[in-house]
Amino acid sequence: MTATSFPVGEIVAARRPHRKDAARNFDALLDAAREAFAEHGSDASLEDIARRAGVGIGTLYRNFPTRRDLFESVYADEVDALCRTAVELADLQPWEALTAWLDRFAGYMVTKRAVREALNDESQIFQTCRESMYSAGGPLLERAQRAGVARTDMDFTDLLRMVAGITATAFDDDAQRDRVLAIALDGVRTGR
Repeated sequence: MTATSFPVGEIVAARRPHRKDAARNFDALLDAAREAFAEHGSDASLEDIARRAGVGIGTLYRNFPTRRDLFESVYADEVDALCRTAVELADLQPWEALTAWLDRFAGYMVTKRAVREALNDESQIFQTCRESMYSAGGPLLERAQRAGVARTDMDFTDLLRMVAGITATAFDDDAQRDRVLAIALDGVRTGR
């Protein structure tokens, strides 16, 4: 499995400019938008995003003509990173690979909540991202199940819903969220 085997990778590659300086600005805008959306939700100021990225508002609009374009690009970039992470973790022991990926998924959920407000579940980009995420993460659960370290009476959708539910809860800090996630994953683990 390679990162380019996921359809979302094609979306990200098609949107990223080819010139190095333009690609740097594009990536800086994505990083700044990710931060701003995590802090302020979907109403984050585009001017603030451009400032955080160290570019002018014209550069933001050249890369992302509409707010929706920015939301879609941030979302696709996050899912692409999840897919690449699954590939990078493939050589770990099955349980380690699964829990490391789920930890990354939990972080992704913070951005997803803000961006999701602006995207329709039926949109093509949402469907492509979902398909890519399931293609990347699903095999990690299946491998853990075959190795006898994860329950077999659940599927990948069950697991994602559990983690998404946990990450939707307000926590005092990331350490508390990580503890609660670890407790929940203990219920998934078998054959210690």
